[in-house]
Amino acid sequence: MTPFAADHAGARIRPSPNHGPRKNGLRPEIIVLHYTGMATGQAAEDWLCDPRSEVSSHYLVHEDGGIVQMVPETERAWHAGRSSWMGETDINSQSIGVEIVNPGHGLGYRRFPRRQIAAVIDLCRGIAERWNIAPARVLGHSDVAPGRKVDPGELFPWAQLHRAGIGHFVAPARHRTGSVLSDGDAGPAVDGLRSMLADYGYGVAREGACDAPLKAAISAFQQHFRPSKVDGVADRGTVETLRRLAAALPPPRVG
Repeated sequence: MTPFAADHAGARIRPSPNHGPRKNGLRPEIIVLHYTGMATGQAAEDWLCDPRSEVSSHYLVHEDGGIVQMVPETERAWHAGRSSWMGETDINSQSIGVEIVNPGHGLGYRRFPRRQIAAVIDLCRGIAERWNIAPARVLGHSDVAPGRKVDPGELFPWAQLHRAGIGHFVAPARHRTGSVLSDGDAGPAVDGLRSMLADYGYGVAREGACDAPLKAAISAFQQHFRPSKVDGVADRGTVETLRRLAAALPPPRVG
């Protein structure tokens, strides 16, 4: 494995063989945040550097705030898998992946330590500055792979990152009893919700019934932006939060 210089000051280098060139001229425009979902940080680090795993990320952030870089930012790490955002399906080629040590939902999911989150903020700030990545392009793995992935999960402090200038966020609307849409519903109301999710970036069709893929996208949206209740139901609070986010997006960049 060829050694390389750290892109982030203070990061420890441990090269992973699991990477390659970015494809089709794509460059980093997204930061994807994951949790490791393994029993220990060391086990996760070893796995991301094991050629048998065929997975990697650019960075790993340990619970004590220590940062390990495994793939140069110019290269394509293998972290997102089958995923999409804003119509782009090769997320690995247009993103930088950050794994955050946490056992995940299957092994005792817990809150992320303050030192770890401070390190994530510092790391993401540097990445965003180097590649001119917009706040709305700092995403969770669940955002780009709804229904397949749930990390970094509802305990991840997206609001804290937003206050530090990382990520797009608004105060979520309060959950209110009763759903706007139910399983099997179809028509303008469902298509309107689908279009709002698709306009924001989620990989959902703009037309169709209220089905399992739509509910998966709603759950992913709730995990990130309305984590007090994650159930895949398009209640009034979820829809209002989505409208607030869309309204708060900056105008598209020109040139």
